[in-house]
Amino acid sequence: MRRRHTTWLALFAALMMVLAACGDSTDDTTATDDTEASTETTAAAAEPFRIAIVAPSASNDLAFTQSIVDAVDVIKGEMGNVEVAVTDGTFVVEDAAAAIRGYASEGYDLVIAHGSQYGGSLQEIAPDFPEVSFAWGTAADTFGIANVYSYEAASDEGGYVMGVMAAALSESGTIGVVGPIEVGDAKLYVDGFAAGAVAQNPAASVNINYTGSFGDVALASEAAQAHAAAGADVMSGTAQMVVGAVGVADEQGILWFGTQANQTSLAPDIVVASQVYHWEVILRDIISNLQSGKLGGEIYSINLANGGEVIEYNPAYALPDDVKQLAEDTIAGIVDGSISTGG
Repeated sequence: MRRRHTTWLALFAALMMVLAACGDSTDDTTATDDTEASTETTAAAAEPFRIAIVAPSASNDLAFTQSIVDAVDVIKGEMGNVEVAVTDGTFVVEDAAAAIRGYASEGYDLVIAHGSQYGGSLQEIAPDFPEVSFAWGTAADTFGIANVYSYEAASDEGGYVMGVMAAALSESGTIGVVGPIEVGDAKLYVDGFAAGAVAQNPAASVNINYTGSFGDVALASEAAQAHAAAGADVMSGTAQMVVGAVGVADEQGILWFGTQANQTSLAPDIVVASQVYHWEVILRDIISNLQSGKLGGEIYSINLANGGEVIEYNPAYALPDDVKQLAEDTIAGIVDGSISTGG
């Protein structure tokens, strides 16, 4: 009987050793799985949010392209882990289309086609990359494509404020405007500026010259010279070509009002103020949406009320207090709806 008892004890001990070994194996597997999951989570968290910009002019044009580059830089500063790529100077639509498609192929999270002329290309490209989010402007059309956002600027609002100040400061009553092509936010700005000037001084003569180009600096310079010859003592204009017009204004001591980006650095002595686009106001919402899985389908607008358009005064220009107050009152009126820009 003792031998059988000893045998059972040996078998029992062996069985416990096997069970213990199995338990250790399970614990090791679980630990390994937890480590791998933790590593994967850390790697996913470390992946940057990738934004690509395709734009028609230089990134530092102090106008249209710089406005979106500056906005994305703000987003990068806020989010931290953001990778930004910029292809600028793509005024030729075919070049822009190639860049847009290239960024989409590389799996960028958000591809911004910053130019109304890129709409046709985006209609063809976006459906080929349903996992990539696209945004384009200035326009108010997503083409019904699920992964396309669009954005625009109510530039007539800031334009109206600029026009009111221009008329208040003009001694000759003659004001010149250098416009590019009569489309998009450019036309809105010009129309708003003219409306504001006439509202402030019904006798003002607002001369508008469209050059037919967004980027021809020489044409903008010629238009500005014509305005100067006609007696303009205040001027404004829009698009990247205005550096030519600002140069003429600076040479002849003509006051200048800018738009899209802060143009003070072009001519600190004669730039009075600039309507500055802050696209980050709508980019925050776009990025939040796409991170939640909504890749498009919304139309956004920046304006004075939502802070997407801001009047930035040149601190080096001695703007009379009453004119600045006039501007602030006009901003408040536009925001509360008591002033209509006519846009």
